[in-house]
Amino acid sequence: MRDFLGRRRKPSPRRRSGRSTLLAAALTCATEWKWPVLPGVGLRPGHGRDPECGCPHPDCVVPGAHPFDPGLLAATTDARMIEWWWTNRPDAPVVLATGGPAPCAVSLPAVAGARALAALDRQGVRLGPVVATPARWTLLVAPYSLEVLGELLHAQDWVPGSLRFHGDGGYVALPPSRTGAGRVRWERAPRPAAAGAGAGTPWLPDVATVVDVLVEESAGTPGGGSRLAH
Repeated sequence: MRDFLGRRRKPSPRRRSGRSTLLAAALTCATEWKWPVLPGVGLRPGHGRDPECGCPHPDCVVPGAHPFDPGLLAATTDARMIEWWWTNRPDAPVVLATGGPAPCAVSLPAVAGARALAALDRQGVRLGPVVATPARWTLLVAPYSLEVLGELLHAQDWVPGSLRFHGDGGYVALPPSRTGAGRVRWERAPRPAAAGAGAGTPWLPDVATVVDVLVEESAGTPGGGSRLAH
């Protein structure tokens, strides 16, 4: 059995199901890292082979992995609210509200994501947390403004449509959530920042240090790279 960060741990009565693990993950994000979270809508049980979103939209493009009730503006770091949410909805995905003081993110198809991480490693770029599903990988980065992002993208010859940017008003499902895209896991687990201001919170790279490689690998992978088995 592994904890929120993927470390092995001894089983305990409170963790015999994934339900308490989701609550623990939400509390870690909110109280230790000060990342605002809220429960995702989740999946509708017992509806055939393909998972269906719990929201009323039959053609939902991110089944289970988005806020619905409560809405995104309800995201909080308040432990009491989080305890109440996940006590009442123990299987709800953990959704991070991106932007503001919270991390932003860049996501891309899984195959392109794997190639991008390998290229960034070869360049010696220090990466922060990377969230993965079989379909897409998401790199968490330091907060950025729309103006900064716009300048970075304007400098590119072409930005593939398969790249998605999660800034103010965005959201990302975090491990160990289960969504229509599959189980959400850490490809790169969060690691603490260096001693000093922000010590203990996960270190995040600046978006400018990764965006060129993400654009290049997305553009250079046929179809953007749709899916990895894991």
